[in-house]
Amino acid sequence: MSDLARDLIETIGTTLLDVLPIAGILVGFQVGVLRQTIPRLRRVLVGTLYVVIGLSFFLFGLERALFPLGKTMAQQLTDPAFIGAAADAAALAWHDYYWTYIFAFAIGFSTTIAEPSLIAVAIKAREVSGGAVGAWGLRIAVALGVALSLAVGTWRIVTGTPLYVYMIIGYVIVVVQTMLAPRMIIPLAYDSGGVTTSTVTVPLVAALGLGLASSVPGRSVLLDGFGLIALASLFPMITVMGYAQVTSWLEARRRNAKVRAIPSKGVDSP
Repeated sequence: MSDLARDLIETIGTTLLDVLPIAGILVGFQVGVLRQTIPRLRRVLVGTLYVVIGLSFFLFGLERALFPLGKTMAQQLTDPAFIGAAADAAALAWHDYYWTYIFAFAIGFSTTIAEPSLIAVAIKAREVSGGAVGAWGLRIAVALGVALSLAVGTWRIVTGTPLYVYMIIGYVIVVVQTMLAPRMIIPLAYDSGGVTTSTVTVPLVAALGLGLASSVPGRSVLLDGFGLIALASLFPMITVMGYAQVTSWLEARRRNAKVRAIPSKGVDSP
């Protein structure tokens, strides 16, 4: 048996073990607590099988393709030969790594847009709000938050500044926004920070941070390589509440303009 087939079988087995506790809890409550049979049992079993197979292939693809690619890209973008021909790595300044920041922004935006958990949350938010919260608007707001967080996070790794400074400033902004943002959007904004740390984003973000910390001179993989995911959970809360605040402000301006226009029409009319 080839290594590829062996790794795929191991991934399927690991995924099955991860899904079994969830299925056990659901079946246990349905049968033991609610004392009801499972409706459409055959359909549920087939769907569970699809979930296991789909997750297995998805995780297998991440491990085989996206995770190594993210680490390789980080190492290539920070290579002194790419940044400045024969430049000495120790002599490079933070602004010499601008391609790294652009790549981090782009990869953060694209992976978040494709995040299955975010898509599910955006669709449910649109349904529950009756269309007041647009699915694409929410997804773009969260994706921009993650993209900004990775750009800032890679800059943090390059400059070597401590993570707690960014976390303190970020949560102060979140607290202030929580007091000012529309109440409807606050729970959704807080949940949007959590859905970013899921199956697509985490492998690439972790690979990017570790690859960057191992390539930049004077950086510790353990101390500097991690922390991008923490920022990726923080910034979407800021951008989603900011999106709601800007939308509310524009809507208020539109209503005020209509109110001001009504008297003027009455005066001009014969």
